[in-house]
Amino acid sequence: MISVLYGHFVTEHLRVHHRYVGTPRDPVTARFNEGFYSFFARVLPECLISAWRLEAERLARRGKSVWALGNPFWRYGGGVLLMLALAWLIGGWVGVGLFLVQAAVAVLLVELVNYIQHYGLTRRHLGNGQYEHTREWHSWNSSRRGTGYLLINLQRHSDHHFKPKRRYPVLQSHPREIAPQLPYGYPMMVAFAMIPPLWRWKMNWRVIRWRGQHYPDVTDWPD
Repeated sequence: MISVLYGHFVTEHLRVHHRYVGTPRDPVTARFNEGFYSFFARVLPECLISAWRLEAERLARRGKSVWALGNPFWRYGGGVLLMLALAWLIGGWVGVGLFLVQAAVAVLLVELVNYIQHYGLTRRHLGNGQYEHTREWHSWNSSRRGTGYLLINLQRHSDHHFKPKRRYPVLQSHPREIAPQLPYGYPMMVAFAMIPPLWRWKMNWRVIRWRGQHYPDVTDWPD
């Protein structure tokens, strides 16, 4: 992730997203009716801030300053400077420009995938800031074989969150009655996500059906 100037994603994904997925504290859980471009503009600063805040809290519990060497942001920042320096040494300012373009494309794709994996799916709030445990129905899945070949079972995303220590090649599929299914594979869904009206047409009614199936008693959805 440092090679695409997105090193803080490691902290955000492992320590924020996996813990708070499907809740307001997780920046990359796309809100219902939120278009991708609004999501992307929100996520870029929020992910950085949430990752920094979590590392600051972690260091504070150990009695250390946020500027201590144990803060991985030193590695993230140092790695970014190193990658930019290498790009300049190899290709000069043109090399730096091309490097920035490939980094932007990579980050865009990462967040497009995040967007389609959790769009509109939320965990039940239990009160006092507590939420139910992450279950199989809190991620969108795809049964398309081509997506599995491309992404080594990343599309079995419910199992990735439900059993986060399970390796990608052995992630399991869950019945569509339990784990919600995307209508197409990731390449097609990524294309749809880049056209917000088309995305809403394809996905909003599925989110509403999911709500009725898993949380029929909830009426105060934050739409």
